[in-house]
Amino acid sequence: MKKKVLLMGASGSGKTSMRSVIFSNNPASLTSRLGATIDVEQNHVRFLGDLILNLWDCGGQDAFMDSYLALQQSTIFQHVGVLIYVFEVELRNMAKDLEYYRNCLAALQRYSPDAAVFLLVHKMDLARDKVAVLERKTHELKQASDGVEITVFGTSIYDESLYKAWSRIVHTLIPNAVVLSKHLTTLARACSATEVILFERTTFLVIATSSLPPTSTLPLASPPTMSPAYSTPSSSHTNGLTPTTFSHGSAALEPTDIDPHKLPVTRYERTSELIKAFKHACSRVREEFHALEMELADFTAVLDELTKNTYVLIVVHDPTIETAALRMNIRLARKKFEELQGDSLVS
Repeated sequence: MKKKVLLMGASGSGKTSMRSVIFSNNPASLTSRLGATIDVEQNHVRFLGDLILNLWDCGGQDAFMDSYLALQQSTIFQHVGVLIYVFEVELRNMAKDLEYYRNCLAALQRYSPDAAVFLLVHKMDLARDKVAVLERKTHELKQASDGVEITVFGTSIYDESLYKAWSRIVHTLIPNAVVLSKHLTTLARACSATEVILFERTTFLVIATSSLPPTSTLPLASPPTMSPAYSTPSSSHTNGLTPTTFSHGSAALEPTDIDPHKLPVTRYERTSELIKAFKHACSRVREEFHALEMELADFTAVLDELTKNTYVLIVVHDPTIETAALRMNIRLARKKFEELQGDSLVS
């Protein structure tokens, strides 16, 4: 299943740099070596199983933009799933860029009226008052969009904001991401976890997260009686793990005072950024990254492969829960999530 993603914006706005950071796993420090995009550069990125992002990085020079709008409209703007238009935060000729944007939006409405539109105010690291600048730009872009529904993000290749924007973008392309979230919530309850996050394997963009209520009312199971999320088959089964009912077991239940809704809002994107930096460091010393465990004073975290295309991060604030129990639940849940991933892509 292919999804066409159109990446547009003025020359020098940072489109190719962000693509390099997200999809090529290059650190931000190396993006200065990249040259300008000539015409349209297409990349087919196998993002999640059979989901292929057909990414069109369109050069932003005036000659190319004029050609897209005058001669290549049906080619460029047809069958688009997502339009990402990048605005440089300190672009001097904003009026001209807005004119190109309006023309691109009109062409998109003609050929792909159902496409989602994301506007990235990029290079936010150059802005002094980031909040005020983003509010002003957002207001300006909404006016320029003439009633078309848009989503605006402030981004920079030097922090987690880029991962937040691209995670949201990719999330719109996964048909049944909500189903994955429901099962992640079930897995979180079985593990007595504060939350569970699902990442795409290559980009480490967030695909789905668990949605738990405040854990002041969430019961915790006392090890070692914590029941696994998915049980091993009985003697009558010979084809692997069988999904079963989730349970906390019969141990005494005690509340905890950790509320996932009060944790830092940038935690998912910050985790993506840190893990990719760690993976890059591993590759420099010719080591492969497979999994990660952390047992700290405040929490325990296990990051491990869930399916062939995803990683899962389980965060637990109950100090009595062992990492071995978390790894067991991940192992037993793998078959079910492989099935869910396949279902979500063919729906």
